[in-house]
Amino acid sequence: MATITLNPGKERPVQQRHPWVFSGAVARVQGYVGRGDAVDVCDASGEWLARGTWSSGSQIRARLFTWNADEPIDEALFRRRLERALATRIWLGYSGEDTACRLVYAESDGLPGLIVDRYGAYLAVQLLTQGMAARAELITGLLAELVQPRGIYERSDPDMREKEGLPPGEGVLWGEPPPEQITTRQPGGLVFLADLRAGQKTGAYLDQAQNRVRVAAYCAGRDVLDCFCYTGGFSVAAARAGAAHILAADTSAPALAMLEANLAANAVGGVEPVEADVFKLLRQYRYEGRLFDVIILDPPKFAHAQNQIERATRGYKDINLIAMQLLRPGGVLATFSCSGLVSADLFQKVVFGAALDAQRDVQIIERLTQAPDHPVLLTFPEGEYLKGFICRVL
Repeated sequence: MATITLNPGKERPVQQRHPWVFSGAVARVQGYVGRGDAVDVCDASGEWLARGTWSSGSQIRARLFTWNADEPIDEALFRRRLERALATRIWLGYSGEDTACRLVYAESDGLPGLIVDRYGAYLAVQLLTQGMAARAELITGLLAELVQPRGIYERSDPDMREKEGLPPGEGVLWGEPPPEQITTRQPGGLVFLADLRAGQKTGAYLDQAQNRVRVAAYCAGRDVLDCFCYTGGFSVAAARAGAAHILAADTSAPALAMLEANLAANAVGGVEPVEADVFKLLRQYRYEGRLFDVIILDPPKFAHAQNQIERATRGYKDINLIAMQLLRPGGVLATFSCSGLVSADLFQKVVFGAALDAQRDVQIIERLTQAPDHPVLLTFPEGEYLKGFICRVL
């Protein structure tokens, strides 16, 4: 097994059990190491620190799995980690046959680069690192044994794979191919359809499952604008809660068609789909003098790299400012950012700046984050990417 020796002073994050070793921390590599191979990590004096897998082309050169010198990265380790992750989800209550949830959340579950989402009887898998791609057959076999799904389908993020020097990964890994629509049940008794082959992420946005219920609690009898609605998670929840009327806006016609199907599956109505660019639509409504009681802002990721953060914050400020101007006094703004590079503190400052420019007094009523099936390991704060505020705009 090859050994990575770190530059002097670069050992502290590893000692604190952070699972990433960046290229700038690596002084030298001793021995041959192939793509995804197991490697030992030592400090500048040669003292053993941890063990992980190698990524030859990534800025993150090693993902760490263990800080126990006697623990190899083998089938037994993967079995233990998968069993622990599955037991955690059962403990959290994700145990129904039609459950949709995240079963494995990469570094937070001790399996860097591996995402496993369950949609009823099917699993959607992301193999995002060279280490996980090299062990695809092992992982698939263990998941088939431990979960016993009907099928396992790969939906690896192409951008992440490209950063690892890996080709796109999509297709059936084991068992039956998933149907075009899978019916799942989520918090609040909501029923949602998922498309593992064409849907966003692995088929749906599971991280907002509980937040939809929290936001819906403010929507009864209200006039609601749901921006970037995708397949209507927030709209369906708001309709179930008794919203008076909902405008659901998104640029994607297929997503809006799935919204209609989700409304039918939940036997609710009162939602008007609007196919539009949300940025332009908000400006149009401001020009027309439209007002709403509740506005939901759940945009896609604005910042994919460090050099995009400034542009992302401008985008967040823009939509939040206009949303505040479109709310009746005492209205509710539910605003989110899923950009991991935009911290909760920075996002709050952006919303603060929007409030100043809109000349509105704004109170934070609730702070929201990702659902508990997306746990955050304390030694890996990067695992907390979703942040949101429910605000009262006075």
